[in-house]
Amino acid sequence: MSNAIVIIPTYKERENIRSIIDAVFGLPKDFHILIVDDNSPDGTPEIVEELQEGYNTAAETKLHMVRRPGKQGLGTAYIAGFHWALQKGYDYILEMDADFSHDPKDLINLYLSCAEHGNDVAIGSRYATGVNVVNWPIGRVLLSYFASSYVRLITGMPIRDTTAGFVCYRKKVLSTIPLDQIKFVGYAFQIEMKFLTWKFGFILKEVPIIFTDRTRGESKMSAGIFKEAFFGVLQMTIQSWFRKYVPTS
Repeated sequence: MSNAIVIIPTYKERENIRSIIDAVFGLPKDFHILIVDDNSPDGTPEIVEELQEGYNTAAETKLHMVRRPGKQGLGTAYIAGFHWALQKGYDYILEMDADFSHDPKDLINLYLSCAEHGNDVAIGSRYATGVNVVNWPIGRVLLSYFASSYVRLITGMPIRDTTAGFVCYRKKVLSTIPLDQIKFVGYAFQIEMKFLTWKFGFILKEVPIIFTDRTRGESKMSAGIFKEAFFGVLQMTIQSWFRKYVPTS
């Protein structure tokens, strides 16, 4: 059994799902994959089921899927995946998008950052060494970059890419964070996860990546997601002043 699993949330990703799964399984590191699908109406889960027949054997189940009854948000998809992976005993739990905005080859660097270099969380960072984003209009680049700057200013987190969704966690991190108390479900979910990780005293490391905007399928970004992040950061930071962050174990 692999010691690492990659969680990929999906909603209407039939144009990308086969290729992303094949790409992850084609890496020299043996990763397992968990697809968390929110009842995609376009046939995404049926493609995953087809691939399960080819990748899973009597000796090893490499490709897993959790099918949820409806679209419930990115954050809840990851939390469901985290709980599943913890129950199965994986030591390293990674998250990434299905649309190739995250290069599957970078999974290895994120894994090694935790498994061999002593970090508790490895963040695939667009801004660790400047601005490494491809195919985004300049307006969106600026919005994302200054959103992370805003989060860093308000929270004090020493992270340049606070909204990154390409991350590797050690098992002990996700076992410590009260996952069922995570408030945000959209863009701000990634901020809250990093904030809690930092508050609990874990070691976070940014690993430079090149982020490439999707070329197939549809973006799930919306104005409401940005609004949640902007106001949520203020609320989250103020509430943290009245809370103690003590690991339970």
